[in-house]
Amino acid sequence: MTLEKTGIILLNMGGPEKQEDVRPFLFNLFSDREIIRLGPRFMQTPLAWWIAKRRAPKSMKTYALIGGGSPLTRISREQGEALEKVLAEHGDFKVTCAMRYWFPDSDTALQKMADAGIKKLIALTLYPHYSCATTGSSVRALQEAIARSETSFDLTCIESYPCQQQYLQALAAKITKAAATFTEDFQVVYSAHSLPVSFIEEGDPYVDHIQESIQEIEKLTNMPGRLCYQSRSGPVEWLSPSTPEMLQTLSDEGCKNILMIPISFVSDHVETLYEIEMLYHDQARDLGMRLISSKSLNCDPTFIEGLKELVLSKS
Repeated sequence: MTLEKTGIILLNMGGPEKQEDVRPFLFNLFSDREIIRLGPRFMQTPLAWWIAKRRAPKSMKTYALIGGGSPLTRISREQGEALEKVLAEHGDFKVTCAMRYWFPDSDTALQKMADAGIKKLIALTLYPHYSCATTGSSVRALQEAIARSETSFDLTCIESYPCQQQYLQALAAKITKAAATFTEDFQVVYSAHSLPVSFIEEGDPYVDHIQESIQEIEKLTNMPGRLCYQSRSGPVEWLSPSTPEMLQTLSDEGCKNILMIPISFVSDHVETLYEIEMLYHDQARDLGMRLISSKSLNCDPTFIEGLKELVLSKS
């Protein structure tokens, strides 16, 4: 049992919680060169401002379709509350969140820990598959906040867990449940958030991590699937095939039923609630196919147990 009080900081990207948050959220997102590189470094901020202004109206309409804003921060907070509860019998833990592009940010999370007298920290990413654009950027932001802080923190990072047992079991259970809704043959499609190809060429392990997860999930479900990538943004070469391209290919092959798995997401947000459940659902329908998606993990008890095991392995 851990005796020293330990702070757990869950890392995620965050999202605009209401309509007026959309433009500043987009500015924060596009200002980060770890996720998208906009010309020379000195042009990043002005280009981010211009892109945020240009995209905000369309993005606001999209968020309006899922309730006006993203549930990502709320769900991350609920995951933290669930994790703190299951950790209670193993020691003295305090769990909070740090959102990369919205609030609460890293400085806010650290202040909470300092106010509670906590110096030992474990940063736990909510991205199971490491990328410099997601976990890498979030960890860097947290480290920079620690450097600014007046408190001397001892930080340990959990940066990926593509083959964590309970995580895989929770995903497999969601897949199996969704598969039971089909009475005819169907194709499993894993849809992951896309990345620029240049990131992978520079050594980013993101695709390898996703493939590792899929291999292990397929051992549990005995359902082979195909991988594609969603949410492209910007004039660079992205991972392929894209999810819309995969849907067109499957239609051309005569596929009639698709079970789509949001493989790189552990919480509902715009990519699941709008892109998969609305945009791709409608595309599949227009192509003469039926698309059903498995549910996101969110606060699934088995997934939370997996997060607990990750924490305890570093405590």
